[in-house]
Amino acid sequence: MTLPPLPDEAIVIKAHVDDWRAAVREAGRALVRSGSTRSEYADRMIAVIEEFGAYVVIAPGLALAHARPGPDVRREGLAVVTLAEPVPFGHPHNDPVRVVVGLAVSNAEEHVASVARLANAFNDSGVVGRMARAETADELRALLGFDGTAEAGA
Repeated sequence: MTLPPLPDEAIVIKAHVDDWRAAVREAGRALVRSGSTRSEYADRMIAVIEEFGAYVVIAPGLALAHARPGPDVRREGLAVVTLAEPVPFGHPHNDPVRVVVGLAVSNAEEHVASVARLANAFNDSGVVGRMARAETADELRALLGFDGTAEAGA
């Protein structure tokens, strides 16, 4: 199994944001640039966090922003945003967040499979810190297990 594509357009390194909503919006803009979603998807990712809380902060320093499949998802996609300054999401143990991974899927089966694949990428407890320090898109792709430009979507 492979992760959704991660083209350069879906990667933002050292973004400056004021709060968690701006961090999620940055991931949403990256998904739009890559052609995976329409702009409304970012609003839905934020609404999920407002409704259910910061459960998207799945590991120290890491948020997995997502929403259910919907008409604003054009195709499966992945985005990675590293933050210049960490921001709190309101999680009791895993704040502050330094890396936001945005995930868009077009059906429930893809959602479960993509989350499982991402979970495998984060089995290494040091990967979030290395992602936060990454200077290039290629470094981020390598840390997530992408081994070629075909998977990157380039």
